[in-house]
Amino acid sequence: MIQIGLTGWGDHPEVYAPSSSSKEKLIDYSAHFPIVELDSSFYAIQPERNIRKWIRETPDSFRFIVKAYQGITGHQRGEIPYADAGEMFEAFRLSIKPMQEAGKLTMVLVQFPPWFTCTRKSVDEIRKMREELQDFDIAVEFRHQSWYSAQYREQTLAFLRGLQVIHTVCDEPQAGNGSVPLVPIATRNDKALLRLHGRNQFGWQKTSRNDKEWRKVRYLYDYSAKELQEIEAVIHNLQQQSEEVFIIFNNNSGGHAAPNAKRLQKMLDIQFESLTPKQLDFFEGDW
Repeated sequence: MIQIGLTGWGDHPEVYAPSSSSKEKLIDYSAHFPIVELDSSFYAIQPERNIRKWIRETPDSFRFIVKAYQGITGHQRGEIPYADAGEMFEAFRLSIKPMQEAGKLTMVLVQFPPWFTCTRKSVDEIRKMREELQDFDIAVEFRHQSWYSAQYREQTLAFLRGLQVIHTVCDEPQAGNGSVPLVPIATRNDKALLRLHGRNQFGWQKTSRNDKEWRKVRYLYDYSAKELQEIEAVIHNLQQQSEEVFIIFNNNSGGHAAPNAKRLQKMLDIQFESLTPKQLDFFEGDW
């Protein structure tokens, strides 16, 4: 089974009904896609009321990929607003538990930063994270090439298999150590994850996280028909390795994610069932 979705539901005007308010964006989104990557959980551990609201607003079959809190992945630059790591992990577990109990949590995405290199210390940190989140399906995304070097690639994949962790396959610009190659290998036979960041090599190299507009530049990309055909081949490869393949488009900043996802859906000849009914028949448009 192939499931296609986008990062977040707040930045995709192409999928909103004309009369919808900002509070109805998730409802509109779930009329088009069966999964979404929840990224607000990266910036702050979400209160239970938010989680339960999102559960209510989506169909029974809808699922979330929840991005792990930045304090867990080492992105946090300032002080973590928790007494210690134990309290932080407990708060995160409690936050996402209702989603798991509702059958809507497909996995937790643990995206490590570009400075998280392949070292013994990093390996130990992944083991600790896995132990803390042992009750959840975990996907790990690396952002430094050292994990895929000739010396460590096979060990990296074997390590993830041993921990029953989902290997996140990434399509992104090849722009030095801060980007990773596309390695279409699944480490579990039930779930695989493919995240599509676009191929804006200039933006990937030139943007600084000190620049407030860095995200808009880095993820500004529109996949061509030829590139989507390449992605289609990767998906078919992953299908041979895993029962479910989850695809997330993260090229959001230029409004390309939703149209690209719809085009890929059409290429794969997939019809998603049990979505939220659309308000208008003509709203689907010509993607």
